[in-house]
Amino acid sequence: MGASLTALLIAVVGVAGTLGAALLTQNRADRTKRMELQAAADQRREDRDHAERLRQAELDRQRASESLERRRACYIALNTAARQFVTAMTNHIHALRRGEDATASLERLEDCRAAYRDSYAEAQMIVPNAVARASSDAKDRMNEAYGMLRKYTADPAAHAAELAALGPALHADVWPYLGRLKGAMRADLGIADD
Repeated sequence: MGASLTALLIAVVGVAGTLGAALLTQNRADRTKRMELQAAADQRREDRDHAERLRQAELDRQRASESLERRRACYIALNTAARQFVTAMTNHIHALRRGEDATASLERLEDCRAAYRDSYAEAQMIVPNAVARASSDAKDRMNEAYGMLRKYTADPAAHAAELAALGPALHADVWPYLGRLKGAMRADLGIADD
C-alpha cells in the first residue's frame, strides 16, 4: 500500500498544485485588472482636476482682464471729470474777475462738479487703495477751492483781491494732486512713465 499511497499523494499534490497555480494566476490577473482600473480612474481624476485648474485659470485671467478694463474706463472718466471741474473753476474765476455775467460759467461749473462727484463715487467702489488715497487727496483740494470760489461768487466785487489770487492758488494747490492721481492710476494700469 505504500506505493499506491505515494502515488495517490503525488497525484493529490499535483492536482492541488495545478489548481493552486490556476487560483494564483486568477488572483494575480484580478489584482492586475484592479490596479489597471484604479490607474485609469486616477488618470481620469487627474485629467478632470487639470481641466478644472485650466478652466479656473482662464476664469481668473478673464476676471482680471475685465477688472483692468473696468478700472481703465473709470480712470478715464475720473481724470476727465476732475480736469474739467478744475477748468470750469478757472473759467468761472476769469468770468468773475472780468465782471461778466457768470451765470453760464456757474452752470458749467456745477455740471462739471456733478460729473466729477459721480465719477469719484464710482471710483470709490473699484479702485485699489493707492489710487483711492490719491483720489481722495485731489478731491479734498478741489472741494476746498470750490468752497472758496463759491464764497467769493456771492460778491465778486468785494473779493476782487481774493479772486485774483485764487486762480494761481488753484493751479498751485490742485494740479499737483491731479498729477499724483494720474500717476497712481497709470501705475495701477501698468503704464510706465518713461
